[in-house]
Amino acid sequence: MIRTLSIPGRGSGLHEITDQVVEVVREHGAQEGLCTLFIRHTSASLTIQENADPSARRDLEAWLDRLVPEGDPLYTHTAEGPDDMPAHLKAILTATSLSIPIVSGRLALGTWQGVYLWEHRHHRTRRQVVVHIA
Repeated sequence: MIRTLSIPGRGSGLHEITDQVVEVVREHGAQEGLCTLFIRHTSASLTIQENADPSARRDLEAWLDRLVPEGDPLYTHTAEGPDDMPAHLKAILTATSLSIPIVSGRLALGTWQGVYLWEHRHHRTRRQVVVHIA
């Protein structure tokens, strides 16, 4: 089964999409298998991260912003704004796909784990996440 999730743009940062993915798994009805997620963009990424304390997400976002700052004079890919090239760099440092086992009909996520779309652009862009269940 393949389904594409259309995620509304919410600006830069970590945005939890666990519930949308859980719904696809539930609809499929698989008791065991593998859920693969793939984001169809070069300036956003996917990650599994803590979903209990929002300060963990804020710290991760701040750390990545320090690692890949906007305004580096060496960037030449700037036609779409000062966040464009940093967004591409952040995407290659993170992940464009995730694989999560399905066990007893559920994603085998840990107690504090959630699935996140990590938007690296400031503007609100709708993102497409392909979900494949095998």
